[in-house]
Amino acid sequence: MRYLIIFFSAFLLTACKKDKETVSGAVSKDSMATVHDSTKVNASAGKILIEPFPFPKEIKECSCYFAKNKADFEAEKYIYADDAGKTAYMKLDGKRLAMNLISSSDMEADEELSKEIESGDYKISVKGKKIKKEEALLFEGTMTIEKPDGSIETTPIYGECGC
Repeated sequence: MRYLIIFFSAFLLTACKKDKETVSGAVSKDSMATVHDSTKVNASAGKILIEPFPFPKEIKECSCYFAKNKADFEAEKYIYADDAGKTAYMKLDGKRLAMNLISSSDMEADEELSKEIESGDYKISVKGKKIKKEEALLFEGTMTIEKPDGSIETTPIYGECGC
């Protein structure tokens, strides 16, 4: 009987040890998956999502509006619009924003376009060159968006300014 108790105890001890190894192996796999997931989150956290939006109803007269390229512009997939005065509109990181224009070049006098926009979460710089002068002025250039966390996104722009 004594040997039976010793044998049974040894069996339980071995079985428990195996379960612990299995559990710790599962924890390693889970933590690896978590690290993988957090890497994905961190990679997308640094990216600024620039989305197209319909032309703002708030803009009544003169304006500048841009898309990422000529095809998107013709399809009215705008990523930026302003009222050629004090307010710029964009959809960033899933939110439609109305932001203050800090400075803007005179489109009629200059061959180059320059705009600076700031909000609490973003600092935006628009730079472009005039490519065509008709009733409205066509521009091509780049837009750079910065967030306080150091994230920077640069995208090409194509669009027009006019009244």
